[in-house]
Amino acid sequence: MGVRGKSDDHLLEQRAGRGMLVIALALIVAITVADIAAGTEVHLGPLLVIAPTLTASFAGPRLTALVGALAQAALVIISVFHGGLTTTNHLAQLIALAVLSALVVFISYVRERRTRELNRLRSVAETAQRVLLRPPPRRIGPLRVAWLYLAAEDETQIGGDLLAVARADHPCTRVLIGDVRGHGLASIGEASVVMGAFREGAHRYASLPELVTAVEDSVCRNLEEVADTTHDAGEHFITAIMIDIHDQGPQAEMLNCGHPPPLLIRGDQVTALNSRRPAPPLGLCSLCTRNDRTDPFTLEPGNMLLLYTDGVIEARSPTGAFYPLAERVASFPASSPDALLHHLHRDLLEYTGEQLTDDAAFLIIERTPSRHLHLPHLMSHAGGSLPSTTA
Repeated sequence: MGVRGKSDDHLLEQRAGRGMLVIALALIVAITVADIAAGTEVHLGPLLVIAPTLTASFAGPRLTALVGALAQAALVIISVFHGGLTTTNHLAQLIALAVLSALVVFISYVRERRTRELNRLRSVAETAQRVLLRPPPRRIGPLRVAWLYLAAEDETQIGGDLLAVARADHPCTRVLIGDVRGHGLASIGEASVVMGAFREGAHRYASLPELVTAVEDSVCRNLEEVADTTHDAGEHFITAIMIDIHDQGPQAEMLNCGHPPPLLIRGDQVTALNSRRPAPPLGLCSLCTRNDRTDPFTLEPGNMLLLYTDGVIEARSPTGAFYPLAERVASFPASSPDALLHHLHRDLLEYTGEQLTDDAAFLIIERTPSRHLHLPHLMSHAGGSLPSTTA
């Protein structure tokens, strides 16, 4: 997708850190030479505290302490040239520099400790992401798949959006995308219930309405236990779309539970697949009657299906305009799911100024020509269920 990796970011940080260290050491030398050359009338020694302060902005406490010690040594040299270490002025400067350097080292220690804690939290988030949003295979049955998850909350990689892909026992691929009311970490419990029920039922139920009913039953049984009612006492429900894509022929069908319609891409033509028989969102339980009728459509070889969550179409520009997804998709060269996803990712972040207020997810599926469909039985078991990047 053209997103820079962690190793590249780490290398850039190391190079920047070395450059800043050189600047800090050069400041010590420059201030020392300038103070000695200026004579006793001008006192530049107190400026040496800049060096450890600058070092603390990019380095840990050990390197900061080392630079502070070098700054202290430089002040001693200045004191020797300007009357000795026993003068009241030089003693005050040495003590002040030592205290300030120690304070800067302490701040650097606290910052490094918080950074380690944040890295551990990121590691936990990545683990939760892998468990809940299992990355689907790039190929499953006759389909090519690409996906992207953008979490709205800082320092998290997962939230209330959900997506999954699974193989059914009969030759078809089942797809889920959904959105829990609300966003962020508080929505993970509800998302996990839906995805768990979908993965369990995908190979068990013969028809799509049966699968949707099973997922709804699971949500109704477990929603009260996993929903964050402490911080959000309002209604809890999940909008979702479930789709069956048959291996043989272009037939497909969907059941939309209150979710934004997917986009069908045929060359430069983009069509919204609006449901003629929409069902209510999952989790309303006794307040609604489940719909047993699906919406059929065709997905020809070379066609792509774009599913997304409302965090995409409700994303706003700095002027407040909503993101025009269908128009943008029509303007991109859709050569492959990965290429289209790359364009959407970059364009959405540029449009919003990288300020997403809600979780956003994309799932792009392309039916490949029949000549690419090989070993269908093995592919049906290669990847069962469905995540970042970081964006």
